[in-house]
Amino acid sequence: MAQIITIARGMGSGGRTIGKMLSEQLGCKYYDKDLIRLASDDSGINQAFFNRVDEKIKTSFIKRGGVYKGGVIDPSSREFTSDKNLFNFQAKIIKELADKEPAVIVGRCADFILRERKDVIKLFIFCDEETAVKNVIEAYGFSEKEAKKFIEKTDRDRSDYYSHYTGRSWKDAMNYNICLDTSRLSFDTCVEIIKGYIDIISR
Repeated sequence: MAQIITIARGMGSGGRTIGKMLSEQLGCKYYDKDLIRLASDDSGINQAFFNRVDEKIKTSFIKRGGVYKGGVIDPSSREFTSDKNLFNFQAKIIKELADKEPAVIVGRCADFILRERKDVIKLFIFCDEETAVKNVIEAYGFSEKEAKKFIEKTDRDRSDYYSHYTGRSWKDAMNYNICLDTSRLSFDTCVEIIKGYIDIISR
C-alpha cells in the first residue's frame, strides 16, 4: 500500500470519517487535530497559538503571501511565533510522521507538504450543499441557517489557508489523485474505491 494518505475535505463531506475508516481497515495511524499538539510539543510554543490558526489565517495575512518553502524559524527571532512559523512546525511534524510509518493525515496542506514523495495518495472528499447541511445538522445540532453559515465560513477558511501556503487552488482536482463525492457515494463505497486504487498502484 501507499505509505501515506492525505485527505483534503469540504465541511460536512465526511472526509474525517472516511479517514478514520481507512486507518482502521489499513492498520495505520490517523492524524488530524493531534498534529497541533505534536507541533506544540516539538516547538515549545503554547498549543493555543496553533489552535488559533488551525486551517485558517488572518484576513490581513492573506495579502502578504507565504507559500511554504520548508524549514523553521530560529527561537531567537521575533517571528518565532508568527503564523508562518506555526505552519512551518506543523509541516515539520507531517514530514517526520511520513518518514516514520504509514498514516492517514487529514487537512493542513499535507498533500502539498509531501508533494515530492512518490508514496503518497492525495484525496479530496466533497459533497453538495444539501448533503453537507444534513451532516452538519446531525453532527452539531445546528439549525439549517446556522449549518449553511458554518459550512460557508469553514470552507472559505480552508480554501484561503490552502491557497496562501501552497499557491494553489484548494478545489483544483489536479492537486489530488482521487476526488470523491459523498452526496453520491456512501462512506463505505469511498473506502472501497480508495482501497481498490491502492491495490492497483501497488501491483
